[in-house]
Amino acid sequence: MPITGSCHCGRLAFRIEGEIPAALTRCTCTFCAKRGALLAYYPPQQFSVTQDAGDAVYRWHTKLVAHHFCRDCGVATWSDSPDFGRDGSWDGHTRRIGVNARLFDGWDAERAKVEVIDGRHLW
Repeated sequence: MPITGSCHCGRLAFRIEGEIPAALTRCTCTFCAKRGALLAYYPPQQFSVTQDAGDAVYRWHTKLVAHHFCRDCGVATWSDSPDFGRDGSWDGHTRRIGVNARLFDGWDAERAKVEVIDGRHLW
């Protein structure tokens, strides 16, 4: 069953052809710590934007990660990033989509198991 979700105002919506992972990810890098998202990761081919009426993108530091958010309500929606390994390594081409699982329709991310990535020291 596909996963659907949207930002607070509904101007950005998405669909994921996949399952909710057994554990979500909380990254401790300076950006993610301030943003507060709990991330579910998917290959790009499983993720699609179904409504885009106000998308904005923020890139910082290496510019390798595109953090998407709604221009109207400001909610962090997803990030397109290198598929970094737990040690910070990357093969130079494989990407992944980190979706803010707090936005999934009909599901409470607060009850999910969460793994922490030490992003503050990896990149």
